[in-house]
Amino acid sequence: MCLACSSQSRARFTPLLSHAPGEPTAHTPPIPSPRLGRVKAKTLGELRRTYPLEKLRRTVKDEARENLREKLRRGERLFPGIHGYEDTVIPALVQAILAKQNFILLGTRGQAKSRILRSLTSLLDEEVPALATELRDNPLHPISPEGRRLLEEAGDDAPIVWLSREDRYVEKLATPDTTVADLLGDMDPIKAARRGTGMADLESIHYGLLPRANRGIFAVNELADLAPKVQVALFNILEEGDVQIRGYPLRLPLDVWLVFTANPQDYTARGRIVTPLKDRIGSEIRTHYPRSLEEGARISAQEAYVPEGVLVPEWVRLSVEAVAFVAREDRRVDQTAGVSQRLAISLLEVVAASAERRALLHGGRPVARPLDLYQGLPAITGKLELEYEGELQGAERVAREIVQRAFGLVLPRYRLRTEPIVAHFEEGNLLTLPEGDVEEALKAMAGVPGLLEAARALAEGEAPEVLLSAGEFVLEGLVGRRKLSRGEASYQAAERPRSYGN
Repeated sequence: MCLACSSQSRARFTPLLSHAPGEPTAHTPPIPSPRLGRVKAKTLGELRRTYPLEKLRRTVKDEARENLREKLRRGERLFPGIHGYEDTVIPALVQAILAKQNFILLGTRGQAKSRILRSLTSLLDEEVPALATELRDNPLHPISPEGRRLLEEAGDDAPIVWLSREDRYVEKLATPDTTVADLLGDMDPIKAARRGTGMADLESIHYGLLPRANRGIFAVNELADLAPKVQVALFNILEEGDVQIRGYPLRLPLDVWLVFTANPQDYTARGRIVTPLKDRIGSEIRTHYPRSLEEGARISAQEAYVPEGVLVPEWVRLSVEAVAFVAREDRRVDQTAGVSQRLAISLLEVVAASAERRALLHGGRPVARPLDLYQGLPAITGKLELEYEGELQGAERVAREIVQRAFGLVLPRYRLRTEPIVAHFEEGNLLTLPEGDVEEALKAMAGVPGLLEAARALAEGEAPEVLLSAGEFVLEGLVGRRKLSRGEASYQAAERPRSYGN
């Protein structure tokens, strides 16, 4: 995703001055600093008078470092929206930024790697001035032939554009067909023909994504997927500032902060990071999945779409997260591929949609119930990479058993008294719950000693739909703990222990 273009169209300019650039008159009021958000310099001359030039002498890494130091002094939260990394990933990130390093985030799918990279823009200034050139040259120190020519011809009248934080972030998803020309650039025959100077003219270059990220952040997702020769080109930029396009050497001392992501499993599956490039990356930071159900629930609540008015009780939310936790330990699931946090997010959305659908069909308040997790199996099966044993059993069966074990994982957290419930079913009794009528379902539950009491301990005087959800959770939790067994339409005592894959 390239956000580096169209910067000039976003800039707000002051009216043209009638006097010579750089010469204030008695009739010309001073131009307020752009930091006050009122008037911005339009030309280099105005910029020299109104903008702190020491800021233009900083590199991108210097800028991010200074802004990070200020945030730390003020006690601001870093990387809002990122949960579960407060004591692991974020301290390592802070150290890498303070050390002015390029870094790589290593982790399996769905661990917020791209989100972290995109949030780095919060460490940049709100706006910075640049020359109106392809490479967004520093007004004091242009690096492109176009920028140097512009200063020679226009001097203090050289036009200035203002780059926002978003303009200074460029992201590329690495694919095996990515070429050096995509990242660095190539000779443009149309430009050469228009200028009439031939292919050796350096102003005939069509620059790629990396040079266009000058004075900003360039992020490469899935770095290992790049061909080795493309990685070597990145290494040359990183180490030497050297670009060779069609055999023409071009020195480009780019001011770019290079950051990367990669899946460590891809090193052998699809490619690898070449040693010279890997050796030049300052820090290698490992990401991870949420380490508690509560962390996962915060992430899913932040990311998932839950329709307004739909209630998802805590025990259902935790059970949704537990599905991902159980899947990450199941031997039938390929753990090298990982189980993305998107599984829990998608499942939560489907659970909420199932509750809404039931309320529309049968009336009543839309409250999520444990049975909605079984309705959400399609959100699970598509996100599991199965081993051979899992393929033999089938994705739906594996997913169903993972859901059952998830309820069993969550139930002990509530310390409910369930012995009378289990004893009732051990006497050979069955329980069948009707689909739509809440009152009928609660009447059926009332015939099981201790079930409604346990449900009330969870629901604490909530509406009947919430009480039914709590009672159903108790039953599903006992199934997951192999105290009961579950048929298509009824519950009964478990005849023997069942194997769930671990």
